[in-house]
Amino acid sequence: MYVSIGANTLLQTGWESLAEGLRFFGIAGVELPVNREFRVHALVPANGQAHLHLNRDEDVARLGEQSAACGCRIAAFLLPNDFNAADLETELGWVVRVTQVAAQLGVPVVRIDAIMHGQHELPLQERQEIFARGMSQVIERTTELPVDFGIENHGFQGNDPEFLQGLMSRVASPRLGLTLDTGNFYWAGHPLSRVYEILQQFAPLTKHTHVKNICYPESIRETQRALGHEYKRYVCPLAEGDIDLARVVGFLRDAGYERDLCIEDESLGKYDQATQHANIHAAVQHLQSLIPDAA
Repeated sequence: MYVSIGANTLLQTGWESLAEGLRFFGIAGVELPVNREFRVHALVPANGQAHLHLNRDEDVARLGEQSAACGCRIAAFLLPNDFNAADLETELGWVVRVTQVAAQLGVPVVRIDAIMHGQHELPLQERQEIFARGMSQVIERTTELPVDFGIENHGFQGNDPEFLQGLMSRVASPRLGLTLDTGNFYWAGHPLSRVYEILQQFAPLTKHTHVKNICYPESIRETQRALGHEYKRYVCPLAEGDIDLARVVGFLRDAGYERDLCIEDESLGKYDQATQHANIHAAVQHLQSLIPDAA
């Protein structure tokens, strides 16, 4: 295992260059979001060019060169896909192209968004079938590529273990698993003890991670709460929350997970820049202390 950070999280701390921010914090890898225009953050902005486009071969080559030059891994590409989009073919083509780029650059996993149109209106089985059809088509069109897919436990249906487990059964591909977010099941209202049960259940299916934490009042930690209950108030730095990250990393270790622990600290907006930097440094140190055999 190793520590990475989401590009948006890193940029929130004031860095214009991802490469400089990664060096400052001593972080080995970065997760890069990719929008539907294939735009992605450059690791080293040059000549006023802060972004690259993954549908341009020259930009893909440039991103690979930047990764090699700064000695940082691209841990994952993050997609805000919708498998119930009106123009599904365009959506699938975008996901497939990003997967092809991931293979070319040695990026091991593409994060898949669980959110889709109709998730609040359609019955569970129909939602599972729609999502599974889209995911299966992506896997079929990239069958020879050494890239996994991690569905994030994100939003309403993504934090429903029944929805996730049904997807895994329907698609039945070893390339499909989770981008396991350590805080989102708790965000979704599950009692803390249940959160640990779910995280342990899905640890063997983990392809990538997002690491965040929440500190609720003790009186409600073991209650069933509303989705996102006062999240902005109680989201906190990684090492200060209710979720025992050492325990979660233990679940991942026992399941044979060897990829990144990706920092996604959504409490940064509460703090000034100096405190943001201190919190990210503390997060890196905390996660490194949890990694088996870390240097």
